[in-house]
Amino acid sequence: MSGLGKGITAASIGRLLMNKGYRVTAIKIDPYINIDAGLMSPFQHGEVYVLKDGGEVDLDLGNYERFLDVELTRDHNITTGKVYSTVIDKERKGEYLGKTVQIIPHITDEIKRRIRQVSRTGGCEICLIEVGGTVGDIESMPFLEAMRQLKYEESGNIFFVHVTLAPSTMDGEQKTKPTQHSVKEMRGLGLQPDMIAVRCQKPLLPETKHKIAHFCDVPVEAVISCHDAKDIYRVPLQLEEGGLTDYLMKAMRLFPLEERRDWDLLVEKMDAIKERVSMAIVGKYTAGSQCTDPMEDAYLSIREALKHAGIEVGVWPDITWIDSEELEAGAPEIMLREFDGILVPGGFGARGTEGKIKAIQYARERKVPYLGICFGMQLAVVEFARNVCDLEDANSTEFGETPHPVIALLPEQEGLREMGATMRLGNYPAHLEEGSLAHRIYRATNIVERHRHRYEVNPAYIGVIEEKGMRFSGTNGDLMEILEIPGHPFYFGSQFHPEMKSRPGRPSPPFLAFVRAMQEKRARRS
Repeated sequence: MSGLGKGITAASIGRLLMNKGYRVTAIKIDPYINIDAGLMSPFQHGEVYVLKDGGEVDLDLGNYERFLDVELTRDHNITTGKVYSTVIDKERKGEYLGKTVQIIPHITDEIKRRIRQVSRTGGCEICLIEVGGTVGDIESMPFLEAMRQLKYEESGNIFFVHVTLAPSTMDGEQKTKPTQHSVKEMRGLGLQPDMIAVRCQKPLLPETKHKIAHFCDVPVEAVISCHDAKDIYRVPLQLEEGGLTDYLMKAMRLFPLEERRDWDLLVEKMDAIKERVSMAIVGKYTAGSQCTDPMEDAYLSIREALKHAGIEVGVWPDITWIDSEELEAGAPEIMLREFDGILVPGGFGARGTEGKIKAIQYARERKVPYLGICFGMQLAVVEFARNVCDLEDANSTEFGETPHPVIALLPEQEGLREMGATMRLGNYPAHLEEGSLAHRIYRATNIVERHRHRYEVNPAYIGVIEEKGMRFSGTNGDLMEILEIPGHPFYFGSQFHPEMKSRPGRPSPPFLAFVRAMQEKRARRS
């Protein structure tokens, strides 16, 4: 079934193979008909993760990049929409020479072609392929058939791991019937799992393992317990302890090339954290009033980037998620007074905007460390223009007509509006002003970060804004990439999404500086 954690399981397997010295890449197959995840609601599908080439993809690709410390491209995400559109385009060009175009072989051949292309050009020795969805779904059938064919064509070089569920009864008995039926369904499609990774609440009991092995025709050592972990970064170590790496390498005839322990050291460092700071993330993709988790992982990369920075600093960021719409009607001096830092993330649309602006004004005036990302930077400009520059009713043209469009589409974008080509997506460079906070944070004058936005800071207002004390310290020609306020303990806004390039053991510089600023504020309070 979906939602079990196939992505984390696959990413963890990749990390374990990396620890043995192998170069690993990953492909995520999403059976939905969408071309990509760019137009999907964060409420339903979680965050839209952006790759270096501008590909808008499923959040599992973010987990792959973080666990494997690689940079993927849009070719690493295969969807039904991409496959069918390519096949139909070829048919219209006459490339099938008048043949009847069918699911088999034309659709399955295109799936295999895409997999082989990534595997051969990705600079890897091992390629992970995650097939999303649920066994038995109509939409995933062509992909499962392609996997069956690939197993035959690449004999000895394909290894199937089936992630399944073993629920527990109220008295703690682990039920194996869902796994048995799932494997039976797989075998009916011509797919025999080489390993079964069983999601469960508590470690699989020996009798449960033997029962699954007996009914599903795999060795007992190929039944791996994927029980609940305190943190996703513990999962690779848990799978290692369960014997996954040893069995996988034996079955695939692989030999250790080296023994890396950097992941073990990362988890040890994480477990040793004692100090904590409290922070608020003011967004609109939340589950409601001041909650501990957002809906559907809408801000997953931000949460992970904060974790990476916290591990590096030795302090754990306790996050409270605040619904910006509730803040519109509430009092920030009451709702935000307990926090050591405030973060306003990216987003689109007018809903909840005024609540975010209230939070930004509170952070600026009360000297609370502030990090604004993408939309959070744009609204910082709006707030400053209104309350410091006396530009009443300043706003973004995203929300309609305004007398002071401090955020707007640039002239060269206007003509592209109807064609949907106004988004800046993927990697873009920025030049940092020497001596600025941005320069100190990055320790560089030129950086490259990932973007996903449409509107920009209006160059016509930069002079008046900087005259009042806000500084645009990172630029890309006429495009404003970073803002800061000198004299504030920490006030930093980025037009890009620094969380997309944050990695365990190599945290994003703005997030690292933000967590340190919160730590310093907590120390002053105590």
